[in-house]
Amino acid sequence: MYIPPHFKLAELGAVHAAIRASRLASLVTTTSEGLIATPLPLILDESEGEYGTLYGHVAKPNPQWKTPAIGEAMAIFMGPDAYVTPSWYVTKQETGKVVPTWNYLAVHAYGPVEFFEDADRLLAVVTKLTNLHEGKREGAWKVSDAP
Repeated sequence: MYIPPHFKLAELGAVHAAIRASRLASLVTTTSEGLIATPLPLILDESEGEYGTLYGHVAKPNPQWKTPAIGEAMAIFMGPDAYVTPSWYVTKQETGKVVPTWNYLAVHAYGPVEFFEDADRLLAVVTKLTNLHEGKREGAWKVSDAP
């Protein structure tokens, strides 16, 4: 992804904030069968690793977790985006030499991927995801409510 220098998020805190604000990412892995991508809600644990560690849950029928990844995985977080018309630029009236663009916020997070089936670890991840997304809702659903 090309990032113009004046738009680059260089400060780790800003990158983490963008990840937390997005919540949904596309997890992309390369496998011997080709690329696999899955939209997943992910949680960032900033205290693990140099840049933090992402956790999520892939449904059991999803083949991505069963297909060994080759190399690193990539999680793509998309933030706000908007079309920018050339009509907004003063230079349109002055020279006419402007083109449209698209402004967006995106974070590409790279690293090794680990899929696991340990029941206690899975319960912990699913509980954290549920608590985050159910938040402070009145009568919030809990993992213990599952059949």
